[in-house]
Amino acid sequence: MQTGLRKFDSKKRDSYIRLLDELMTATFSQHRREIIGDEPPISVVMERCPALFNERQINAEFSRIVTTDLMQSFLDGLDDLVPSLLELYKVSSRRLTLSSVMQCLHREDTNQNRRTAALLGLPYYFSEDTSEIIRMCDVHAETLDVLMKGMHVGLLIGHEGVLRDAFPHEVFNVVVVVEETVVLHELRDVPTGFAMVMGTIYCLNLEYPRKIPAEGRHEDKTRPLFN
Repeated sequence: MQTGLRKFDSKKRDSYIRLLDELMTATFSQHRREIIGDEPPISVVMERCPALFNERQINAEFSRIVTTDLMQSFLDGLDDLVPSLLELYKVSSRRLTLSSVMQCLHREDTNQNRRTAALLGLPYYFSEDTSEIIRMCDVHAETLDVLMKGMHVGLLIGHEGVLRDAFPHEVFNVVVVVEETVVLHELRDVPTGFAMVMGTIYCLNLEYPRKIPAEGRHEDKTRPLFN
């Protein structure tokens, strides 16, 4: 009985997702014209087009705009850069500040941690303060209003307990913030979070934050990230 109900619920969910995909594709020209032409605040976009604000639809919208798979393009490009970036961090004159990032790899050298170290090491390498766009936070310590204050476009990386390293060993939640508003949440890891920030910038036609890590900037919004 329970197995049958689960299959039924799964079919309903799959049917709903397909319908949503079709509706978003059918209304693409309309909501794209509104986003670019009217430049509404994020609260208005979320009210008019709430279905856009999840990982699947940001991926799909990016593909409709750029005809490129967001996650594949981002991760393929990132993986090409990771070895070179990590080598740069090792020999950098700022290696003392980068050592905390590299120590995280010494504790657990996984592909996911290498990607995370490469991304989060960039601000240290370029001596940039990215606290306005990248913030680590104990999910039980502060309220969202406090955590998002002053964030135009950014990423909250949530962890539990005191953070003793450059980035958390276990990420509790990754959240994309636009105009001090949560637009995406429950992202599975830091690289996905970065990709979704880039995708959100494209999909909402936003300006890049001035302090975004240099390797992540891309002035031409019609071309794929990194590749």
